[in-house]
Amino acid sequence: MDCVSPPSAARRVRIAACGDVHCREANREAVIESFSVLAGTADLVLIAGDLTSHGTVEEAEILCEAAVRAQAPVFAVLGNHDWQDDAGVAIADRLREAGIGLLERESRVCLVDGVEVGIVGCKGFVGGFAPHHLPDFGEPSLRAVYAETTAEVEALGAGLKEIATCPLRIVLLHYSPTEETLEGEPREIFTFLGSERLAAPILEHNPDLVLHGHAHEGAASGRVGETPIHNVSQPVLGEPFWRTELSVPAHGSIP
Repeated sequence: MDCVSPPSAARRVRIAACGDVHCREANREAVIESFSVLAGTADLVLIAGDLTSHGTVEEAEILCEAAVRAQAPVFAVLGNHDWQDDAGVAIADRLREAGIGLLERESRVCLVDGVEVGIVGCKGFVGGFAPHHLPDFGEPSLRAVYAETTAEVEALGAGLKEIATCPLRIVLLHYSPTEETLEGEPREIFTFLGSERLAAPILEHNPDLVLHGHAHEGAASGRVGETPIHNVSQPVLGEPFWRTELSVPAHGSIP
């Protein structure tokens, strides 16, 4: 799938986003139908992880079949479910073969009606929020968790630098960078739903939009600084996709 979207009537980019699709045989037809409805009405489709239910390539095939129906560029990140069967690498390869723009600690620029839309995608990871967050201390296994989040944070920052001159800039995550979109979940599990460390590069670079999933019982929206954060987990949405339009600034993003 080429990263070029057909022209729309105005200088606005139409986005359809969701997370936690959890593809499986039982929802195959519903998933395919939900993407078919997007044809001609979305310039970009963004999926915030948990593409599969049990992390199998067979479940990923359902998303591959559905994505082409959208008739628009589709970008995604993996979620925790997509690693459950230790087939994350195979799933990633299959999604890319199908033309889905899978982002793993990387950025891409997509041309929408002549407008460069920069997208940074990474899974994010756990760690929690002050004063209840995991420290870089103790057993090697705990420090490995901290290091994994560090790698995600550094990749997010690097990606945002790479797309700094794009008129529109979007971050796609699975885990949350803010407590605000976790409200509704038990506070005891906030540590496993995201990390405040992901917020630092967002505050520094102020992208236009941040999307995440994972928190099925969380809140729909929040902010990190001036940047809107949207939890697009399908259980939160109550429908297949969250739809929005981003206006293209006349001056672009270069000061």
